[in-house]
Amino acid sequence: MADISTKPYLLRAIYEWCTDSGFTPYLAVKVDAATTVPMEYVKKGEIILNISYGATSGLKMDNDAITFRARFNGVSRELYIPVHNVLAIYANENGQGMAFDVSTTAAEQPAPAPASAPEPAAAPAPGLSAVPGKNSPEAPSQPDGDNEPPKKGGRPTLTRIK
Repeated sequence: MADISTKPYLLRAIYEWCTDSGFTPYLAVKVDAATTVPMEYVKKGEIILNISYGATSGLKMDNDAITFRARFNGVSRELYIPVHNVLAIYANENGQGMAFDVSTTAAEQPAPAPASAPEPAAAPAPGLSAVPGKNSPEAPSQPDGDNEPPKKGGRPTLTRIK
């Protein structure tokens, strides 16, 4: 039997602690081909997301991925985040939470060995795709680090220190 990762359980626990404590849970995510997020908000291959109840719709945190809908610049978007790509989950108000090492992303993971019994065909995980912005005909297909998300005064950021 394969070892079950503790990461999705820890993510759900910290999320629950944040909401029970009245804090706003945020996710730091490493973006790759297996991640579906608005590319215009990706900076240096990473994105920070507010996953509070008021900011998301249909939030589902299972053992493989985190999926939800969120509004960006007034437009509702579907997001798909492999659990393997989550860099950190933390409370925005005080920075308390947990960081994870993501040395290889979900897109770089080797395909699992086929099981001995055939399984029903499952829908493939969504791939990375550019989502057009409100005022632009097409968003960039690759994060280039030059795209600056709109600045809102005084919001803390998470810095990983190794």
